[in-house]
Amino acid sequence: MRVTVTGGSGLIGGRVVAALRARGDEVTILGRSGSGSSVGWDPLARPAPAAALEGRDGVIHLAGEPIAQRWTPAVREAIRASRTTGTANLVAGIEALSERPRVLVSASAVGYYGDRGDELLTEASAPGDGWLAAVCVEWERAALAARELGLGVCVLRTGVVLDRHGGALAKMMPPFRLGVGGPVAGGRQYVSWIAVADLVAFYLAALDDSRYDGPLNATAPAPVTNAELSRALGRALRRPAVLPIPGAALKLLYGGMAEIVTDSQNAVPARALEFGHRFEHPELADALAYALGRARPGVS
Repeated sequence: MRVTVTGGSGLIGGRVVAALRARGDEVTILGRSGSGSSVGWDPLARPAPAAALEGRDGVIHLAGEPIAQRWTPAVREAIRASRTTGTANLVAGIEALSERPRVLVSASAVGYYGDRGDELLTEASAPGDGWLAAVCVEWERAALAARELGLGVCVLRTGVVLDRHGGALAKMMPPFRLGVGGPVAGGRQYVSWIAVADLVAFYLAALDDSRYDGPLNATAPAPVTNAELSRALGRALRRPAVLPIPGAALKLLYGGMAEIVTDSQNAVPARALEFGHRFEHPELADALAYALGRARPGVS
């Protein structure tokens, strides 16, 4: 396949690009700086350039301002615009093509559901309340507009990605290594997680299989509470995980961004399981071992 990837130099994008190239696909990276196989594009300024999209079989859209930072008013606007205006400009670039891709696979997030306690959340669940949920709704709407151009569109509502090189796990590890990690804000909130290898597999499956259409929860089959995740990480690092972190302290440190940790999303990949989607790391202990570079025998 010929595939264009936005955000191809990021934590997830780099792995997706490597996996595509490993199976023989021709990959073009669409990013802010153009060099080598990368084509330059400012997603907030103009439609995506035809040179990066014409004649491609599929597009994977991962570009966006990082969520894991303190949410000042300026950062909130950058997060919102990068996902909504940026996605709309990608679709505008596709609209101008004479030979359009067959499929668009766009990132989204389980933040779509807002803070829902222990409610079981499937792709049929309604969107939640709050700023991040509203951003996700607008983000998905911008991507799904590509259906009007004849493309198949899949949006992957991604949970917490377990990867020691970045994201939530990388931020959790230092205090746990020091023996001062533990559950956050009482630890009863649900965490929908996924091993990075399984997330990459979701993107490739959505490129290849037309059943992967519309919204899908890109999460492992068994969400856990924050307390369960903390205990599992403590065991994986051979460190105690008993010191609670008050939610108020987290909000003081990170502001509104703390809701990523304190909100509860008990989301399951109902549609993918209906398709018979297979997970490489469906269990948390194995996923953490893989994320920490300590894969168990028989687990890649």
